[in-house]
Amino acid sequence: MKKSGVINSQVAAVIADMGHMDWLSIGDAGMPVPKGTPKIDLAVENGIPSFMMVLKNVLTEMKVQRIYLAEEIKEQNSDQLAAIKAILPNVEITFVDHSQLKQDLAKTHAFIRTGEMTPYSNIILESGVTF
Repeated sequence: MKKSGVINSQVAAVIADMGHMDWLSIGDAGMPVPKGTPKIDLAVENGIPSFMMVLKNVLTEMKVQRIYLAEEIKEQNSDQLAAIKAILPNVEITFVDHSQLKQDLAKTHAFIRTGEMTPYSNIILESGVTF
């Protein structure tokens, strides 16, 4: 039995299967997930688990070289943006329109649904390499 890091078997398997420049997404409870994109639903109730809790957990095992966020997060959820920047201080950020971010979910290995219920709490993580 795994004792630390990502212990959710579905999340751990997705991360282990990723290569350089592959995408994984994490988002709020309301984000629509395209058909064909595997959804790992961790949501229990409003705020549980939070977006930041799940993001921090994923980052214990995943090397990230770039992130994609909705342009709208700058105005609609600046606190969440600040928190993301704080835990990924040296990672390049690409901002796209929220409608584009929703379309891009179809290119991700999986979407991890959290219990987060704040606007634009969605991210696409682009994997880096550890060598």
